[in-house]
Order: sequence, then structure tokens, then C-alpha cells
Amino acid sequence: MTDMQQRPEEEEDNIPSFIAVGELQKYGIQVADINKLKAGGIHTVTGVTMQTKKALTSLKGLSEGKVDKILEACMKIQNGLFITGFECLHKRASVVKLTTGSKSLDKLLGGGIETQSITEAFGEFRTGKTQIAHTLAVTAQLARQDGGGQGRVAYIDTEGTFRPERIGPIADRYGLDRDEVLENIVYGRAYTHEHQDALVTAIAAKMVEERFALLIVDSIMALFRVDFSGRGELAGRQQALGQSLSRLLKIAEEFNVAVFLTNQVTADPGGASMFIADPKKPIGGHVLAHAATTRLYLRKGKGEQRVCKVRHTSFSYTPRFMTPLAWLKEKRPTKLLMGEFAILPTETTV
Repeated sequence: MTDMQQRPEEEEDNIPSFIAVGELQKYGIQVADINKLKAGGIHTVTGVTMQTKKALTSLKGLSEGKVDKILEACMKIQNGLFITGFECLHKRASVVKLTTGSKSLDKLLGGGIETQSITEAFGEFRTGKTQIAHTLAVTAQLARQDGGGQGRVAYIDTEGTFRPERIGPIADRYGLDRDEVLENIVYGRAYTHEHQDALVTAIAAKMVEERFALLIVDSIMALFRVDFSGRGELAGRQQALGQSLSRLLKIAEEFNVAVFLTNQVTADPGGASMFIADPKKPIGGHVLAHAATTRLYLRKGKGEQRVCKVRHTSFSYTPRFMTPLAWLKEKRPTKLLMGEFAILPTETTV
């Protein structure tokens, strides 16, 4: 990374927020069993506790007795099952907000998209979803005081919409080296929903070795829409989608990265749709709606303008670098008002 992206005084920010599964060896777990966990896509202690016993025993070579011993060791490392609310507040202090490249959209989001959570942007074609994804792929590499996450970016493309040549002008805007920015983007093209899940598992292994700030899936539902057809397969699709989203949320919390999803829309055929000005709704149903921390609805405005409406969010306005103690001394943060709008200026569209 360049000096703008990496600064000596911020070396402490690069301290891993996770504990690698190799630490289990100190608690009597054999190296062979640790390697079996890694082969199954589990690379951190938190990642182990996020799995069910059924999932762990399904890994080749791990018996129920071994799994119990591994889980017991994980509990010892994590010092029990509960933490205090104040400890939770300290943990939340590590959350970083990544700038979207638009001041008005950043203001709407209270500073940008959050790490440790899923942000979904949905809308019809040519509303700026992929453009925001491309911009975030650059801004996530900026230093934290410049609105970035100071890390690499993983980009999972399910529709063939990633264009590396669009990254260059965005990098120029922030004074970054084009080639270096592209080197810091790890790109994967997915062709089935199973392939998509395999890429998510593979990127988790890379996140153990290197600092990542952002994981993009563009788009989350495209392959599920193709691989599952008709109402007869709807239940299976939603179950597979739920497992995929659970995996993404676990990665977001495990490695302190932001997960940004784009999504398609469908027309609401309901009888009440004739009385609604804009009857379009995101696909994915309640499964996706519950998984996303923040949902952004993008639509076309006048000319080249794009309008963004926050449909759902659970964040509060807090300064980017506010410490837990400073937070306690401040007034209660204000909740974002639903229905606020931000107009993205033309210059944010490259």
C-alpha cells in the first residue's frame, strides 16, 4: 500500500482482531485436528464457536469426542460465554465506517458503511449499485483517517459486471496508484450459488493471512435466482440463501470487515401495487431482509442523478474514532430517521 493508505502511526490498527485456530495447540488439541479444521474452512477460534456440532463432526476425521474437546478449548480461550455491556461497547469501538465517495450518502449513513455488518443496496438496472461497489473497492484501501479501512478488498462477481478499467479513474480521484489499488483487490467470478459459497469460504482463509476491510458480492441473488426456479424450489432456495448470508455475517464479525451486497428488484404483483407510486421490492424475501443491517434503495433521479433511500438500518450516529469512554460522556446518539433522502451528485458516477 502507498503512504496514504498505510502510515506508521497506525500500525496498531493492523493488530488482528481474531485468534487463529493454531492457538488451540496450547490447550491440548493435536496439530492434525487443527489442520482438519482449516481444511474445512475454519481458521479462527471464533469461527469454531460459530459452527454447530453437527457441522464440526461432519468434517473428515473429527469425532464427537474430539469436537467436544475443541469447543471446550475455544471456551477457555474466549474466557467464557458472556461479556459485560461495557466490554461489548469497547468491542464496538473497533467498528470502522468506509466512505462511499459521496458526502451526501455518507451523511445519510452516519459516516459510511460499517464493518461487522451487512449493507445491501438494491434497485433496478443502471441505478448505481455496481458503481458504488467499484468506489468502495478503492475507498476501503484508504487510511482510516481518510475514510477508509486500510485493508484489501474481496470482490465476488456473480454477473460479470466488474470492470478493472473503472477502478483507475476512482484511484486517481484519491491520489492513489492505479496498479497498486488493483493489486489490493482480490477478484472471483462465481457461476453457481455453490461456487459463490466456495469463494466466500476461500476468502476467509486469506483474511487470516492479510488485513481485509471489505467484501463485496455483486449481486447476492443473481445465481440463486437462476439455480432455483419456480415455487417448488423456493423453500430450498431460501434455506440455501440463509446459510450463505449467515456465513457472510460471521465473516464480517470474525474479521471486522464490511460486507456490501448488491441486489435486484422485482415488481410487486399484489393488488395494492396500483396504489403505490413505486411498487418495486428487493428479491430474497424476509431471509435477506433480516440478515442485512442496512438496506439502501437506489432509483434514478433527474438526468444522471441517483436517489438513495434508507429502507432499514440499526446504526446510530457516532463519530468515527469515538472511544467507549468518550461515547459515555456524550449525549445519546440520534437514530437515523427513516425516509431521509440523499441525492448522489453526478461527479460520483464514473
